[in-house]
Amino acid sequence: MALRNLRGRVAFVFTEVDFDVDQIVGVKNIKITDIEELAAAAMRAYDPDFRASVRPGDILVGAGNFGYGHPHYPPMRAMRHLGIAGVVAESFSPGYWRGEISMGFPQASCPGILGLVERWDEIEVDWDAAEVRNLTRGRSLPFEPLALADREMLDAGGLLPYLKRPVAGH
Repeated sequence: MALRNLRGRVAFVFTEVDFDVDQIVGVKNIKITDIEELAAAAMRAYDPDFRASVRPGDILVGAGNFGYGHPHYPPMRAMRHLGIAGVVAESFSPGYWRGEISMGFPQASCPGILGLVERWDEIEVDWDAAEVRNLTRGRSLPFEPLALADREMLDAGGLLPYLKRPVAGH
């Protein structure tokens, strides 16, 4: 199975370098386990209408070192629950990157992405071409190709399905 391209609107642009994803739900809500309650808390500080505005397949965009801090899973669980399909950022915090790739949540490191898109632009992340296309503005930008293991992990749906997949020749 080939990794499917992401195609959706830019649901939000996080311009803060070293953005701590815990802020998406608020630190006080980080221990909420009910996904509906967690999703209801998501993005309140940034856009109170976010939940009503976001559509399945939408994509988040971030600045450098996106995911900085202690990468907790609840904020991005809430984003996935709301339909967010992945994140494109200038660069990622290594701990955040590894955790989200392991969860099967697509990420693309694309230096210059903040200059390529605006909120609600429609974009496509083409994994084979290693390119982000702004379909609204007719521009594109290359991104850093995924490591083979990361690509296979995303294709499998995360670390556990990746580890359970049949190994060729065995």
